[in-house]
Amino acid sequence: MPALACCVDAAVVPPGYVFGDGDGSPVGFTGVPTATIAAANSIPAPPADVATAWSPDLSAALYRVDGWGAPYFAVNNSGNISVRPHGGDTLPHQEIDLLKIVKKASDPKSVGGLGLPLPLIIRLPDVLKNRLESLQSAFDFAIQSQSYDSHYQGVYPVKCNQERFVVEDIVKFGSPFRFGLEAGSKPELLLAMSCLCKGNPDAFLVCNGFKDAEYISLALLARKLALNTVIVLEQEEELDLVIALSQKLSIRPVIGVRAKLRTKHSGHFGSTSGEKGKFGLTTTQILSVVKKLEQVGMLDCFQLLHFHIGSQIPSTGLLADGVGEAAQIYSELVRLGANMQVLDIGGGLGIDYDGTQSGDSDLSVAYGLGEYALAVVQAVKFVCDRKNIKHPVLCSESGRAIVSHHSILIFEAVSATVSKAATMTPLALQCFVDGLTDDARADYRNLTSAAMRGEYETCLLYADQLKQRCVDLFRDGTIGMEHLAAVDALCEFVGKAIGVAEPVKTYHVNLSVFTSVPDFWGIGQLFPIVPIHRLDERPGARGILSDLTCDSDGKINKFIGGEESLLLHEIEGNGGGNGNGPYYLGMFLGGAYEEALGGVHNLFGGPSVVRVSQSDGPHSFAVTRATPGPSCSDVLRVMHHEPELMFETLKHRAEEMMYDDSSDDGESSMDHHHHRGNAAVASCLARSFHNMPYLAGASSCSLTAAMDNGGGFYYCSDEDGYDAAADSAVASAEDEQWSYVCA
Repeated sequence: MPALACCVDAAVVPPGYVFGDGDGSPVGFTGVPTATIAAANSIPAPPADVATAWSPDLSAALYRVDGWGAPYFAVNNSGNISVRPHGGDTLPHQEIDLLKIVKKASDPKSVGGLGLPLPLIIRLPDVLKNRLESLQSAFDFAIQSQSYDSHYQGVYPVKCNQERFVVEDIVKFGSPFRFGLEAGSKPELLLAMSCLCKGNPDAFLVCNGFKDAEYISLALLARKLALNTVIVLEQEEELDLVIALSQKLSIRPVIGVRAKLRTKHSGHFGSTSGEKGKFGLTTTQILSVVKKLEQVGMLDCFQLLHFHIGSQIPSTGLLADGVGEAAQIYSELVRLGANMQVLDIGGGLGIDYDGTQSGDSDLSVAYGLGEYALAVVQAVKFVCDRKNIKHPVLCSESGRAIVSHHSILIFEAVSATVSKAATMTPLALQCFVDGLTDDARADYRNLTSAAMRGEYETCLLYADQLKQRCVDLFRDGTIGMEHLAAVDALCEFVGKAIGVAEPVKTYHVNLSVFTSVPDFWGIGQLFPIVPIHRLDERPGARGILSDLTCDSDGKINKFIGGEESLLLHEIEGNGGGNGNGPYYLGMFLGGAYEEALGGVHNLFGGPSVVRVSQSDGPHSFAVTRATPGPSCSDVLRVMHHEPELMFETLKHRAEEMMYDDSSDDGESSMDHHHHRGNAAVASCLARSFHNMPYLAGASSCSLTAAMDNGGGFYYCSDEDGYDAAADSAVASAEDEQWSYVCA
């Protein structure tokens, strides 16, 4: 007799179910010690003294904050992540509580907040300034300690983060030490030219990337505008264009060459270096460049040698090998008569994403800024002194190391779910077993026998075998869905009884991985992800993060430390979590590349952005600029849709449908109903076009509420965002950013 029929006839459990609300201990499954069964059915809370022993310091160790976060991030006594905007020089009163920034940004304007929806990017220009100063100081110290006879002046590769205020800040903060910019495309070159007009006139403008006539003309024009521009040849063919256009425009260029070195490092970030790298010239091609420039009387224009052995260089030993090889090429170019002045060591200065200070993976590096600078200076000095060559100006393109720390992505976990099977009553278990085929029943007997013998690993094997056999029977139509649910319950019980770990929860986050963390999806890059609050509480669950996109890849299930889940705090279905309000997570060290690479998958745009500086006020910070993320209209325009026409089309359809729906009413009632209904739908549609694509809070459109707005609809304004320099009265601003228009 089928198990379901047995249960129905017995009238012990509700019809249609094989499990009930008993204690969940199937008596028929013998062999597991009583204490083990009890432990499997309810996980006791830790004793009071253990439960209260958790501390912010333990959270800092658990999430390795002191490893990857030093000297800019720490866990404070309140259990929140705090920012140390000036690094090691930050005074206690200058630390910024990250949760307070999030509250200021996301709270409604009516209570003094900015009303920005999440997700949110927090930019910290003070951290950016400190990174630049620290890099410069590291090279200055190395140069002085090694009696190096030249200086260091770096450039920032704008491809890492082209955001306007990031680039402008770097030019401003780097001006005292001649810090410049590197461009790899025509738009990047245009923005670099514009920004450097306000920078130090000696700052380099390094022009990399593939070049056509227009790119080279722009670079030559930059030199005409008194910008210290260097055209770096990536292909031998570019030299002919440079020569022809410089002669045509009567502008004397400064020329550099990217060399393909033999030195390269393994791993993902080293795959574009070496002899088979995407960019650069071989030694044969470099010799050809020297010969051609000499023939046209422009060998004095050849002044810079550039190379790149890959991002995230893991060790100073590998760095020294590459720099030493490049220094040899540099000295040979001097011997051949080139007017060499600068050695550009490219990018590669890595950061420690996982806090291990290890050179064995792409997630960390086995050195600090000081060790990096010292290795470069020593390698160049050794070669040049041996060849009796004047020490070159040292340049680097350290984008990742400059901007990664200054940007924090904040997002909210809105719910958490776990796949959990129901428990089984003893009668339901017996009915389940009776309904099995002979082979499946044999699997069950083997399972119980293994349990009685204490062979728990064998127990798991038989449980999996029984489950798979039931799946096959279901596919054949032999058993029903109730049997599948029952075998799930049995296997879960077995797993708990023998001490298998609790199932991992799925935390649903208000985020798009493809837009905000594209490197995780694309190349498996890991970033530190940490709750920014509740760190004085013991995390009680393991979870993975699932984003909003309709894509199975839209999840984060690998974390620093080699973990496939993250220890998190329990939250309720609405994210409230025991009265603690929203549950906020932060992704750190993502200031390089993530924003530039992020697209509009599922038409999710970028996050809201606030710019926060350290202040001596009561909250130790000031929001100097805030901008909401792109609206639904904005991302639709990116894909060449026309939101205004779409709105009119939908509004017209609403008018038609509401007229049809009200055709049976009296005329006066029909007109009133038609007017109010159309206005309500138009209002809701307009709000939807204006709002961000991410999950909304209480301010989301309510059609019922919209019908009570007096018979009008709303169009959104075209405000670009909030600038505190222009408007300090944020809290008194109107709550609604809409222009009321009569229907």
